Amino acid sequence: MDGGRGVGLDRSRVTELHYITHRANLASIVRLGILSHRRVTSLPHRSIADEEVQDRRRNKRVPNGLLIHEYANAYFDARNPMMYKRLDQRRELAVISIMPGILDLPGTVISDGNAASDGTLFSASPEGLTMLDEQRVYAEWWTDGDGMEKWERKRQRCAEVLVPDRIAPEYIRGCYVFNSEALPACRAAGLKAAVNKRVFFD
Repeated sequence: MDGGRGVGLDRSRVTELHYITHRANLASIVRLGILSHRRVTSLPHRSIADEEVQDRRRNKRVPNGLLIHEYANAYFDARNPMMYKRLDQRRELAVISIMPGILDLPGTVISDGNAASDGTLFSASPEGLTMLDEQRVYAEWWTDGDGMEKWERKRQRCAEVLVPDRIAPEYIRGCYVFNSEALPACRAAGLKAAVNKRVFFD
């Protein structure tokens, strides 16, 4: 696996990780955990995935590792380009808060940007934190007047933690939703819930 770019992300900054999902999936996630794309496709669920992106991920393999679709993925911060593309659905979405202990699970990998993007580097976790750019991973925005620079900032803003097969339920801390009307859906699934306007760009 490659390392290299970035100025490093201090592990103390990683107080939680995020997974974006439709609220209809919460009960299943609490029961089974966050599953890899390969595993979840055989189960009833509401997908919010971008099929064009999934086509790129489908046959891409992590160097010396598994296919991307064989990992469960989490973001460092869900206020990212994927969430921005789903703003019209934000009342239906939930962001799962995940304990940072997943960084130490065997076989876990860190990508320095969107795992599907060309040029993204992968490294074993937690050592891979050193190749991330902390400011860009947690940036409020990724805009830039230069088109190539904007693409690079968007890529880095979607850095991922890839866990083989699934993220077990015991690593799930709770969930965030866009407004108070969505709180009962999280609580009905047995999750601690809170409104987090920031992560939903409000």
